[in-house]
Amino acid sequence: MRIVIAEDSVLLRRGLELLLTDAGHTVLGAVDTAPALLRAVAEHEPDLAIVDVRMPPTFSDEGIRAAVIVRSQNPGVRVLVLSQYVEERYAGELIADRSAGLGYLLKDRVADVDTFLAAVSDVGSGGTVLDPEVVAQLVVRSRRTDGLDRLTERERVVLGLIAEGRSNSSVARELSVTEGSVEKHISAIFTKLRLSQEDTGNRRVLAVLRYLESDIRSL
Repeated sequence: MRIVIAEDSVLLRRGLELLLTDAGHTVLGAVDTAPALLRAVAEHEPDLAIVDVRMPPTFSDEGIRAAVIVRSQNPGVRVLVLSQYVEERYAGELIADRSAGLGYLLKDRVADVDTFLAAVSDVGSGGTVLDPEVVAQLVVRSRRTDGLDRLTERERVVLGLIAEGRSNSSVARELSVTEGSVEKHISAIFTKLRLSQEDTGNRRVLAVLRYLESDIRSL
């Protein structure tokens, strides 16, 4: 995989570069500022950008704001964000844009080499890898369950199965119905939850987040 790294810590940046190279990836650039990241992405058109949230000059949210720009301007580039904490606003914006080819891990996970390399592989292949703490905080932040009470019993069952990670075909087999019926139920769920029609993959993530929040509140 062709990768660009944006990390202001020299030691961590170099460590990531060596780790990824040893794993068989090609590091096209390793930079320490958000503007340098944007230039590197434009120049190299990598498969994946690994981005630190806090970067110069203010060490607040420059990195993740740059990640949002990369996702917007370079849809073919996957993004894996590394952070010491959850930047809720921009994490939500990244997911709302589209969920495919996106990862957000707390830096504690980087200490587990196998977990980190698996995340790099998953995100680089177009998957979504979100740290459990990121999901938890986004669920709490959203506080939006409007629409769930409008779902039929069958629609809630379908949404529950989706929350388990089931595919449409798996849901169809579980309920002994056709995939077409499942697709109709899912379309009705999106409509009742008032979710955008722009990105089907992202709507599934947002629908699941609302479902999980409803379960948490009922405990």
